[in-house]
Amino acid sequence: MEQYDVAIVGYGPAGATLAHLLGQCGLKTIVLERESAAYHLPRAVHFDAEVMRVFQWIGIAEEMEPKTAKHPGMRFVDPAGKLLLDWPRPQGEGPQGWRANYRFHQPDLEDVLRTHMAERETVTVRTRCDVFYIEDKGEEVELRFEDMSRGKVERIGAKYVVGCDGARSLVRRYIESGMEDYGFHERWLVVDVILNEEKPELGEHSIQYCRPERPATYVRVPGMRRRWEITVRPDEDSAEISKPERVWELLSDWLKPEEAELERTAVYTFHSLVAEDWRKGRLLLVGDACHQTPPFMGQGMCAGTRDVANLYWKLALICQGKVAGEAAEALLDSYESERKPNAREYIQTAVRLGGLINTVGTEAALRAALPSGDGTARMESIAPPLGPGLGIGDKAGRLFGQPRLAYSRLMDEVYPHQFVVVAEDEIVAGLSLPEGVGLVTTSASNAADHLARLGARATVLRPDRHTLGGADTTQELEALIALILPNPLETQQPEMA
Repeated sequence: MEQYDVAIVGYGPAGATLAHLLGQCGLKTIVLERESAAYHLPRAVHFDAEVMRVFQWIGIAEEMEPKTAKHPGMRFVDPAGKLLLDWPRPQGEGPQGWRANYRFHQPDLEDVLRTHMAERETVTVRTRCDVFYIEDKGEEVELRFEDMSRGKVERIGAKYVVGCDGARSLVRRYIESGMEDYGFHERWLVVDVILNEEKPELGEHSIQYCRPERPATYVRVPGMRRRWEITVRPDEDSAEISKPERVWELLSDWLKPEEAELERTAVYTFHSLVAEDWRKGRLLLVGDACHQTPPFMGQGMCAGTRDVANLYWKLALICQGKVAGEAAEALLDSYESERKPNAREYIQTAVRLGGLINTVGTEAALRAALPSGDGTARMESIAPPLGPGLGIGDKAGRLFGQPRLAYSRLMDEVYPHQFVVVAEDEIVAGLSLPEGVGLVTTSASNAADHLARLGARATVLRPDRHTLGGADTTQELEALIALILPNPLETQQPEMA
């Protein structure tokens, strides 16, 4: 029976990204996917700078960026077209080293992810393989699957199994996890069109139409593609409302049939759910398998990528034998304790935005939605910290930016998959760092700006670029350095200019 470090069930964006990261860390990884090819129609349409930074790690960011569209922000308007809520998105390079947000065509991303998988010598991808049995035997997990291309049942063993297998996750069933329900369950018609010619009056912003009788969302995606998401009323039939003649009727405020081609129509039920248990023994969940969100913040795929970034280096340390026993168990337990509150906060915010879209239109709802003043609300981006886990103090678990070093190189290019100390020069002077730990000082980078945002003079970054805490003295920094684990990758550090 073939043995692997990690078996990934599901080859969507989350599964593929996890396979890339584990492959970079040298783990023997297998991906098992039921379908023969990636889904060819649009699904997710948005990701943010945090996700692009992960794509930078696996070497696809520069290839993906030209395939995306700029995203100036989101606007909420009432039935008369009055602006209720403005959510602008900054343009240009932000703290993560990339633009704040991107609109994309998911088949483009999946193609890039899969094409570059050939670079991962330790990763095996098996499509048309339907997993039907998973048994955690304590020291390893046995999986059985049918290779549908040959009608043959096969068995493999893995140290860990990660379910990236979507909302109907088989791995979640084996974990036997219930779901925390935040009360949002609505049917929406999703319509993707390809314009026959430019239609600039549709605009570049995403727009939430807060119409009590029929809330709707407009999304500008790359090229000539555009998307609308339109509420389906309880008394309406999903099949009937998906028919072309009905779809064009619903789009009549924005578009005529001769102006575009329908690429896809589908009715989805949007949920707000978080799995109660993200791990059981050697089984773990990632992405839609452990959380499902309404689409109003565009955070579905983003949340799955954050899961992957949090988990990959912990699995790498354990599978490489650098962390074992109780320490390994605690490290894996930190995956759920850190990620679950973060995912929950994004989902609860999306639910609140969904409530705004569905209820604004009455005077009382308008007063509740808007602050006093000029009648226009502005919403800043939220970036909730991780939940309790690794680190010390209230500055632990914060996503840190990506300083530019000498020759304008981004930090993660110089120190991939490593712990990194970022500090003012005087605090780190005379300190000896563990082998393989990177060092970024304020005199050799623009790290001072990033430290100012954290509110500390020094910090230690994990491989996923979250902080172990903040330090204002050499002694406090030494306490953070003592928390550093071995690095997932043994990389030779370049000389700092």
